[in-house]
Amino acid sequence: MSIDKSLFERIGGIEVIRKVHHIFYNKLFAHSWLKQYFVEHPQEIFENQQTDFMISIMGGPKRYAGLTPKAAHSNIVITDELFEIRSQILSESIKECGVADDIREEWLTADRSLKKAIVKTSAADCTTRRPDQRIYDIPKPQ
Repeated sequence: MSIDKSLFERIGGIEVIRKVHHIFYNKLFAHSWLKQYFVEHPQEIFENQQTDFMISIMGGPKRYAGLTPKAAHSNIVITDELFEIRSQILSESIKECGVADDIREEWLTADRSLKKAIVKTSAADCTTRRPDQRIYDIPKPQ
């Protein structure tokens, strides 16, 4: 494999990224804690947005036209613990698709680069973009 290729190309392109995100969101929507953050929209919307966003940051075609990660998650309390659970599920999903370990680590590094923009310690750190928007602060199930 050539280091001159983008991460997008080394992963295997859009089909691999789409497949990983399908598995990933299946797991998130089944997870006892994480699924509660996704109740307002169909899974397919999250899969498509995440796929388009990651393609863009991995050096593929610029397809994503949505909010920045900070803005998109401004009303969601995403703790370090929640972020780490999500990262583990993403890692498992990438591995299930047969992506080589070194490429999987590059993907996870790209994903983790967003942590600072989205992790918060409490609802007090959240903001809303619209008056009708709620703050998601969902406690971990016991």
